[in-house]
Amino acid sequence: MVTMKLVVVLMMTTVVAVGARDPELTTDFAVPVGMNASMITGDFFKFTGLRDFSAAPSTFGSKKVTHIEFPALTGLGVGVTLLEYKPNTLNPPHTHPRGSELIYVLAGHLDVGLIDSANKLYSAHLHEGDLFVFPQNLVHFQINMSKKKTVRAISAFGSSNAGTISLPRNIFGSGIEDEVLLKAFKITSAELKKLKAPFMPTM
Repeated sequence: MVTMKLVVVLMMTTVVAVGARDPELTTDFAVPVGMNASMITGDFFKFTGLRDFSAAPSTFGSKKVTHIEFPALTGLGVGVTLLEYKPNTLNPPHTHPRGSELIYVLAGHLDVGLIDSANKLYSAHLHEGDLFVFPQNLVHFQINMSKKKTVRAISAFGSSNAGTISLPRNIFGSGIEDEVLLKAFKITSAELKKLKAPFMPTM
């Protein structure tokens, strides 16, 4: 009986682990539905959408490249995002539910941190040319502490669509009942209203 329970647990674990990854390809690459494979050229494997990217003034901005924007990534288990942090801007605490992230600093200095499941903070100060890895699903952030210099970085993901759950937006802009948030964060109604304000729809 114990052996049978163990087998069932292992089977469920395997199903969950497989479901959290990009599907395995049984061909060299995924051909989009409706496209004739013989008509594919080198341009199918090229993406030019990052050439002129720049964040708006005084903001953090990013340009994701997933299998949606770049179909050649489908099933390959990789994705990328170009990141730009204007002076004194933040990529707020967030997670990627479907892939780990490897960030590479192209220009400037960047402060980063991640929090593990034991609530331990791991932080680092990155220079141009440095790498830092954020394990899948762990909460992490990046901040440009410079008052004058813009930071540019590129993140590679272990998924063709790693997904992003931004904690401030997903908590305070998702429509969770106020009573839940008030009790969870032990704050006043006025404080909650301030926290929710940036995520409310504008007219």
